[in-house]
Amino acid sequence: MKLTCQACGAVISLDAAVGCDAASAALIRAFGLSPLGKLLIQYLGLFRPAKRQLTFDRVESLLGELLPMIEAGRIERSGRVWAAPHESWRAALEEILAKRDKLTLPLKSHGYLLEIIAGHANKVEARQEQQTEQERARPYRTLTPDSPRKPMPAHVRETISNIVKKEPT
Repeated sequence: MKLTCQACGAVISLDAAVGCDAASAALIRAFGLSPLGKLLIQYLGLFRPAKRQLTFDRVESLLGELLPMIEAGRIERSGRVWAAPHESWRAALEEILAKRDKLTLPLKSHGYLLEIIAGHANKVEARQEQQTEQERARPYRTLTPDSPRKPMPAHVRETISNIVKKEPT
């Protein structure tokens, strides 16, 4: 995607501008993009047709699909809603950009990105479920010498006292 300066007419690709730290900071500040901004711009480059430029109409459409999901912190995939915090988006964008050479470009939809996010969310849920099941498997934890102990309930103390009184000595 090419940017044209309205003042001087200079042309620069958005990827090149983002690659420069100062330009990247300026773009992020100017467009109010989150820390995901640089990754999103690189991701949008995956939608550029080989022999043409990515139009701003297409960029607006792509961002219009992504930004509501990013802001909501969740995605819907395969009839299920998945948690998608910013960290998940960052990790998924980095993963898809790392696999750029193995992808069939240009991308047509956000399907692969959403599958990566759903996969990460699924792994998090699996770890949480496994931890819950482990807790259920050992309901009685051993007390350590410094573990706080609860006082014996009065009805239990009374029952034990009655048993002890009834036993012949």
